[in-house]
Amino acid sequence: MKKVLITLQDLFNLQTARIYNPDAVKNISNVSIDSRTIKKKSLYIAIKGNKFDGHSFVNDAVNKGASAVLINEKMLSKFDKLELPIITVKDTSIALGQLANVWRNKLSAKVIGITGSNGKTTTKEITTLLLSEKYKVVSTVANNNNHIGVPLTLFSANEKTEVVVLELGTNHFGEIPYTAAIAQPDFSIITNIGYSHIEFLKTPAGVKKEKQVLFDETAKRNGIVIINSDDKLLKPLIKKYRNSITYGFSEKNTVSGEVKGYTNDGRTILEIKLKKEKINVELPIYGLTNARNILASVAIAYSLGLSKTNIIKGIGKLKPIKQRLVLKQLKDMVLIDDTYNANPASMQSAFELMSKINLYNKKIAILGDMFELGEKSLQLHKGLAAGIKKNGIGMVFTIGKMMKHLSDTLQKSEIIVQHFSNRNKLVKFLEECDLSNSVVLVKGSRGMKMEDFLQVIINRESN
Repeated sequence: MKKVLITLQDLFNLQTARIYNPDAVKNISNVSIDSRTIKKKSLYIAIKGNKFDGHSFVNDAVNKGASAVLINEKMLSKFDKLELPIITVKDTSIALGQLANVWRNKLSAKVIGITGSNGKTTTKEITTLLLSEKYKVVSTVANNNNHIGVPLTLFSANEKTEVVVLELGTNHFGEIPYTAAIAQPDFSIITNIGYSHIEFLKTPAGVKKEKQVLFDETAKRNGIVIINSDDKLLKPLIKKYRNSITYGFSEKNTVSGEVKGYTNDGRTILEIKLKKEKINVELPIYGLTNARNILASVAIAYSLGLSKTNIIKGIGKLKPIKQRLVLKQLKDMVLIDDTYNANPASMQSAFELMSKINLYNKKIAILGDMFELGEKSLQLHKGLAAGIKKNGIGMVFTIGKMMKHLSDTLQKSEIIVQHFSNRNKLVKFLEECDLSNSVVLVKGSRGMKMEDFLQVIINRESN
């Protein structure tokens, strides 16, 4: 098995690169942007971030054994006395991506790219778990899915890796084209098209245009695109891509799902249809959106040759991802932790889950603002009212400038609603209000730090 290495020629091929002391360059087996993780035969790349400038740690990297460093050409005078190869470029972040693409093309592993407005991290985790039943898998850690995270994930794979699962995120035009070109996937999924990051991508059509580039890059390699046929914006793409497979809750799919019911605590009882085979499972994770994420992951797993037994075993190992529809049974309540982030689609999904939990009749939602919705923000916040009413949520407590509009909309209904103008008032209310015999949802966008309010509830119930 040939070891994956960065060679002197690879470094010379970098755009704008100049190499000082090239005769001392040895083949590189590790690439790092963190001086704390330097190993022997490592290339240290100094990246200037929002909080730290990697050039401040070049000497640390050298002292820990880096065999070469890659720096911005404007910084050369600070390091020209180093007695090891120095590569200078105009932009070290771009060089990181270029080298990651070189590394990717030296890997024998299949590469899977996953993006979408909702569910991409969960789908990435499910896919990784399923494929690990048969293959040696490397995948994106947490949600490190940007122009830095995608290259670093590729560098974490080596000649022994059989599958790389990459999450690709975006909130501005051009980000998916950049990371997809680096990744060059053999398989790709767009989980759905919605209003996430609509502030910068303007419309769902804009979101689709940005994310569809992932499919285009996959098609260039004659790879397989996996299409959610339940998504009205994605379904038309089935005819566009020759190598496509589909999944969803309709009958005419490569991988089809049918909800057979729900457990008392709201878990989905799902039947998965794979050509002539059927799989019947009680899902360990919650929500119809997660059932669809599982179908997406099964579509990949099936395409990569996993057996029915492999898939059942993998699904059985699934666990909720932190702060994403995690249920906590407290004394006399079910607390739903969905505090990681929020957009209209994930809000509706959480409301639907509440209606499926039959352990308690009283349903309470504690909601914070949804961010990055642009000019649609007012309309989309007010629009949550329909899902709240439809799913029998009897109490709604809100915080945030935009959630005030939802609160005002609900005042006209029979739902008990109260808006809080600051965090301290909501904390005090949650410490004292009666939440017994209820299903309680806590949800909002990342910047709202809704986990703080979740912890208030946990603390009071623990006393």
